[in-house]
Amino acid sequence: MNSQQIPQVSLLTRPGCHLCDDAREVVDRVTSELGLGFEEINVDEYPELKAAHDTEIPVVRVNGVPKDFWQINARRLTKILRTELERAA
Repeated sequence: MNSQQIPQVSLLTRPGCHLCDDAREVVDRVTSELGLGFEEINVDEYPELKAAHDTEIPVVRVNGVPKDFWQINARRLTKILRTELERAA
């Protein structure tokens, strides 16, 4: 598997967001268990992301596609990432 096939996980957040704090813990745990990392992006720094997701924060994206928002479900995220890893193998 090359680096282009590894699922790219990003967490869209904003400062002072308690749901974002919870989501960060879930995403960190799930990605760590699967040997992956994730990028955290403050939507307030990117007008296009803020416009697209302003009322849905936090948002988890995999390969640029939104997969979950508000309360991030660890079981669902694990399933999504395992599927992506199997596809990349």
